[in-house]
Amino acid sequence: MSTEQEKPREKPQEKSSKVQLKTPKGTRDYGPEHTAVRNDVLGRITEVFKRHGAVNIDTPIFELKDVLTGKYGEDSKLIYDLADQGGESLSLRYDLTVPFARYLAMNKITNIKRYQIAKVYRRDNPSITRGRYREFYQCDYDIAGQYDEMIPEAECVFVAAEILKSLDAGKFKVKVNHRLLLDGLFESCGVPTEKFRTICSSVDKLDKSPWEEVKNEMINEKELSEEIANKIGTYVQMNGTDELVTALFKDELLTKSKMAVQGLESMKLFFEYIKVFGIEDLVSFDLSLARGLDYYTGIIYEVVLLDKGESVGSVAGGGRYDNLVGMFHPKNKTIPCVGISIGVERLFTVIEAKLAKEKQKVRTTEVQVFVAAAQKNLVEHRMTVCKDLWNAGVKTEHSYKKNPKFLAQLQHCEENEIPWAVIIGEEEVAKGIVKLRNVITRQEDEVKREDLVEEVLKRLNIK
Repeated sequence: MSTEQEKPREKPQEKSSKVQLKTPKGTRDYGPEHTAVRNDVLGRITEVFKRHGAVNIDTPIFELKDVLTGKYGEDSKLIYDLADQGGESLSLRYDLTVPFARYLAMNKITNIKRYQIAKVYRRDNPSITRGRYREFYQCDYDIAGQYDEMIPEAECVFVAAEILKSLDAGKFKVKVNHRLLLDGLFESCGVPTEKFRTICSSVDKLDKSPWEEVKNEMINEKELSEEIANKIGTYVQMNGTDELVTALFKDELLTKSKMAVQGLESMKLFFEYIKVFGIEDLVSFDLSLARGLDYYTGIIYEVVLLDKGESVGSVAGGGRYDNLVGMFHPKNKTIPCVGISIGVERLFTVIEAKLAKEKQKVRTTEVQVFVAAAQKNLVEHRMTVCKDLWNAGVKTEHSYKKNPKFLAQLQHCEENEIPWAVIIGEEEVAKGIVKLRNVITRQEDEVKREDLVEEVLKRLNIK
């Protein structure tokens, strides 16, 4: 047996188990107030969709990578690819439109008017202050089926206008253009057919970059001649109303293209229909609008918020995409589709800023009645009253403390804008009554215990 004193073992150094607590880049948490605003916004949007007869569907947040590949042009690089899971190459959905087209083709659906509200994912450069995230909600409304020209398109724009008005997010305008007109414009100016989409992608940047920057990209990066770029520039800086449509019909260079003439005829009809809907003052015919996504085939539109007449950001966009479903259909069957997508994150940001400026408090619960005790040892009486009100469909709560302070309970009602309080005390229990208190006016009325539910329903106008 060794007489040497054993050295104490050194403890292995423990790695710090603390994780940096932050949300991933381009994402955010929603606390109670933010969530209350969001739910209110989404609820109003849903009401508009339902008013127009749309049905609701849902699709997975990830799709087979092949489903999404090749549908978004230069934006395809923004798709989040997932690590291989069991032999399937998957990607997070970039929008709700391509999954909708896949859904139609897979289920052999030829006509449907649907809405979907769900999160989408883009590996974009986020700008939290402007409401641009990597994970965000889209609210889509689409009409699929063979219908007469521009009738569904006009209604989609009306739906967008209706939503913006209902949210009271400020002044806005709907910019519209037509893909056939754009392609005809490129054709008339001498752009090679194979470069239509890439030049369209450059034009799409005009809402964020000046013409000179876009022109340089066309010439230096996309190898377009300066002469052709200058011709394009004379057109894509035009915007106006149906009067611009009339003027372009007289343009000799543009009307050489059958595609351009067809696009102009469609726009003429579109303006006739939106005049019927009474929203022509909200619509601007803008030849710089290109929407870089490859799948658009007809009218395209974008809704922008205005500040002192200037655009401060897009909050919705969409258009016609007649060939997208055919890409998935086993027999390449095309199903005409047109839709609008509301990007609500920027709307949330605008509405939250407005509420903060006006110092409006957002109610985070919908509680209608608080059951309060005026003395100790009345918890079971409170629970019985809560049960009766819950069973009658009344939004009710009480304190989870056995003997809460009376003033603290009333203060809770005032701070949380709960309109009514049911007050129970020993005297009330003995008499078989309760006191019903209007929290705002502080008026209290005695009510028989057996009549309480009926009286509460009457005061809340619940039938």
